[in-house]
Amino acid sequence: MDDLNPLRQQWLDRINAAADPQAIEEVRLAALGKKGEISLKMRELGRMSPEERQTTGRALNELRDELDAALRARKLSLEDAALESRLAGEWLDVTLPGRPRPQGTIHPISQVTDEVTAIFADMGFAVAEGPQVESDWYNFDALNIAPEHPARQEHDTFFMHRAPGDTRPPHVLRTHTSPVQIRAMQDQGAPIRVICPGRVYRMDMDQTHTPMFHQVEGLAIDRDISMAQLKWTLEEFCRAFFEVDQVELRFRASHFPFTEPSAEVDIRCDWSGGQLKIGEGESWLEILGSGMVHPNVLRAGGIDPDQWQGFAFGMGIDRIAMLKYGIPDLRAFFESDLRWLRHYGFAAGDVPSVSGGLSR
Repeated sequence: MDDLNPLRQQWLDRINAAADPQAIEEVRLAALGKKGEISLKMRELGRMSPEERQTTGRALNELRDELDAALRARKLSLEDAALESRLAGEWLDVTLPGRPRPQGTIHPISQVTDEVTAIFADMGFAVAEGPQVESDWYNFDALNIAPEHPARQEHDTFFMHRAPGDTRPPHVLRTHTSPVQIRAMQDQGAPIRVICPGRVYRMDMDQTHTPMFHQVEGLAIDRDISMAQLKWTLEEFCRAFFEVDQVELRFRASHFPFTEPSAEVDIRCDWSGGQLKIGEGESWLEILGSGMVHPNVLRAGGIDPDQWQGFAFGMGIDRIAMLKYGIPDLRAFFESDLRWLRHYGFAAGDVPSVSGGLSR
């Protein structure tokens, strides 16, 4: 209709004059919103005759569609202009070097644990795990540790708090991973061959001890296992872990409640020049404890000691990490930053290999 031409031109002019998206939205509401001018004129159709309503309705619908298309086109035009302005004001020098990303690293303890696991896995040992909060029975009684043993005193062991009237059995932060051996025997029976790596807790703190540290213990049970097989296993481990062709171990008689006979194990080494060299020299260094599993421990694990026998051993992961990588103070594992760790050769690309050692 000709009488809508002025209205059409009015709104087209306002659309073209809109300078930003907010202005576009204001024009849209004023023209096509529920209370907009075009919408109000659509409501007047009900008062017209059928002939007028048909003609005027068609014209208003065409006007509404035209204005809607004009609004969309203007909005797109403004967005394109804003993008062109931004591109003109910003630029990127693609010849610049990339931004460096912080480099992560495997913690020495985790890395050495993976090394140890890989070496023993190559000898057929599976990995067994257990809770760090243990019952007094699993941590002491099942391991043939007498009630009067010093380890069961509060000055050596972290006991869990008990509220007055709580009659549950005592629980402790495990002092070794030996309880995992009991649980593994109960779950799997015999024969069995496992290692038990994990965190342990004792009330101790100096250059070579911390209240929380890491151990790995090994257990092998079969019908005819002997100390000779224990010696071979430990020799093979030391050869792979310290990456030397020859190692010499010395077994010294000792006493552990959970093994009989028991032996401390020393390794031949050399300290000349202030550097530790494994497998040569005239010195000896204690690295672990071992022995044949005590019959009482086998019974606690549900295994008949008249039918089965086995060996067990245990070593500190933190300690052997210090020996291998020349780290002087155990506390440095937990108090130093990555620059200090890299000084001792620990980098993000270090990955334990199945045969022990690292591939770089």
